[in-house]
Amino acid sequence: MKISNLIAVLMLAVLGSAPALAHHSAVQFDFQNTVLVEGKVIQVRFANPHMHLVLAVSDAKGAREITFEGHSRNNMSRQGLTPNLFKVGDTITIRIAPMRNGADGGYVTAVRGPDGTEVGRVTAAD
Repeated sequence: MKISNLIAVLMLAVLGSAPALAHHSAVQFDFQNTVLVEGKVIQVRFANPHMHLVLAVSDAKGAREITFEGHSRNNMSRQGLTPNLFKVGDTITIRIAPMRNGADGGYVTAVRGPDGTEVGRVTAAD
């Protein structure tokens, strides 16, 4: 293999790995200023690498669907957040680390299910 081809392959490998490393960064979330969000569950996926949750939310910005993410299925279930805590159609309250840029969405840190069961500290003071 020519040296120029080898350099090109190595550069592509390095550049291609950057998005994969950035994906696991949590820098986009503001864990210092958590907020509560209440909404109706539209979609939930307890899977690896992250929990995926879509809520129908109505607040001062209007009615819309917002996508949130959480930790891995394993970490969530160790904290008590299991697929039987809530289901599609339930109204739940979540505590999130919001997006630093002010966009909708965030990282789920706690959940209160429809029966009042809490996983994490949903009712903690802001």
